[in-house]
Amino acid sequence: MEQHRIVSQDKWLAAQKAHLAEEKALTHARDALAEKRRALPWVKVEKRYSFDTPDGRKTLADLFNGRSQLIVYHFMLGPDWEAGCIGCSFVSDHMDGALMHVEQRDVAYVAVSRAPLGKIEAFKKRMGWHFKWVSSFGSDFNFDHHVSFTPEQRATGRIDYNFQIHETKEPGFDSDEMPGVSLFYKDEAGDVFRTFSAYGRGVEPLIGAYDLLDITPKGRDEEHGMTDWMRHHDRYDNPKHESGGCCH
Repeated sequence: MEQHRIVSQDKWLAAQKAHLAEEKALTHARDALAEKRRALPWVKVEKRYSFDTPDGRKTLADLFNGRSQLIVYHFMLGPDWEAGCIGCSFVSDHMDGALMHVEQRDVAYVAVSRAPLGKIEAFKKRMGWHFKWVSSFGSDFNFDHHVSFTPEQRATGRIDYNFQIHETKEPGFDSDEMPGVSLFYKDEAGDVFRTFSAYGRGVEPLIGAYDLLDITPKGRDEEHGMTDWMRHHDRYDNPKHESGGCCH
């Protein structure tokens, strides 16, 4: 870490106050953006999606579990993958503690991956997670939400992700799976609506550890991104650290 500027207590306090004004402006701007997000138009989900779950086949409407709002985390774990994405695992490490509170606000949460349920259950057990995680294997769900890509799509050299077209030669984009989060609402008639989706760095608000790192002197201390240092949480003490570039 480079030598940092050292000042008197008075100058330190003046700098803190000036920064606080910017922090407050950002807080107000974030609140205003959240209002705009809630005001975005919705689209009705017309297709009947179904998922493999530990309790049998379930529809998208079933995943609400008696609530009117549903958060779906698009977890990168493809049918042929040996383990879940390191970045998605980092996100998921934050979920269980938060959900005990979130579920009190009429919100359900579920992770969805294309891997078969058995592979999901095995990795979930390894990581010690308890949130609901289901398989969309054999379904169009991941493809319709632009987080999974067929070999034919990748062969074109262009994929539709995060509401824009990317060249697969871009770092991080030559993958059959990508991360994201989608939000849904179910009305009293049982109709389901997609209200919002975010991809790439748009899922960072789910990562509390980054908020902690952002207030430290070194910050995130990443040269190329999270995979500079991040590992599955049961691999940090392993001298043969695994690494991966599955998220960007």
